Amino acid sequence: MSESLPMPIPAPITPAQRTQIINLIRRTARAEILPRFRTLGRAEIDHKSGPMDVVTAADREGEKMIARGLLQLFPNAHIVGEETATDESIAELADAEMGFTIDPVDGTWNFAHGLATFGVIVSMTRFGTPVFGLIYDPVTDEILVGDETGPAQVIAPRRPARVVTVSDGGPVEDLSGFVSLYSMPEDKRAETAALMTRFRHLYMLRCAAHEFRMVAQGHVDFVLSANLTPWDHAAGALLVKRAGGHVACLDGAEYRADMRSGYLLCASDAATWGRVRDTFSYLLDAADTSDA
Repeated sequence: MSESLPMPIPAPITPAQRTQIINLIRRTARAEILPRFRTLGRAEIDHKSGPMDVVTAADREGEKMIARGLLQLFPNAHIVGEETATDESIAELADAEMGFTIDPVDGTWNFAHGLATFGVIVSMTRFGTPVFGLIYDPVTDEILVGDETGPAQVIAPRRPARVVTVSDGGPVEDLSGFVSLYSMPEDKRAETAALMTRFRHLYMLRCAAHEFRMVAQGHVDFVLSANLTPWDHAAGALLVKRAGGHVACLDGAEYRADMRSGYLLCASDAATWGRVRDTFSYLLDAADTSDA
């Protein structure tokens, strides 16, 4: 008697719903984000936890518009947006059958200072596990999108959708990646900075949207993230994985959107992930200090 084949995983959303989400993000960018780019006055830029942690009207109004649109499509969804999130709402992602995370303007410091390295990030989660991810570049109108049932794709105007894949990886000295030095615990920054010359090149964009996009498209080999927040990391983790990469926390645990401590490492393959993990393993001694 032949063994039965495993049942295919159902897509988290329908193609029509996916198109509606994409259109919602594009409308929000046109209405609330792009009109404010390079037009903000000093009085329109506020600070949250410190001088580098800024928020603008584009963040607040963009999040409101995206949240309203998602709730119209999915009335029972649990919404966690960067500008309105609480510790409780993040923790509730673990119990939510359908959750959405929203970063309306990722890379706000860049956006507020006229740099075009910013984006919109939306993810859908199921009981804390990312199952759909979208990263949108409003400047180029390019979208990186994917879900747990298929490959990550880039969708751009007047071009066919293109499947993306991660790099081939390799030894540490041949790798390029993203490591945010100033997100590391203060007592580990000097050690982290000293390691940078071991790699071919390390970058800091101050924008998770573009860092994950670069890894998923194979332009760099890894991204190491601290200060875990679901609006920054859930979509990117899913998209790198669907582009063929290896994704896990630095201690080997499976990443979940409700995590707030530890480190997320996304790399081109398991072997490369292991080499990068070994290089930064000293951070595990300080993992409990990296809460957002």
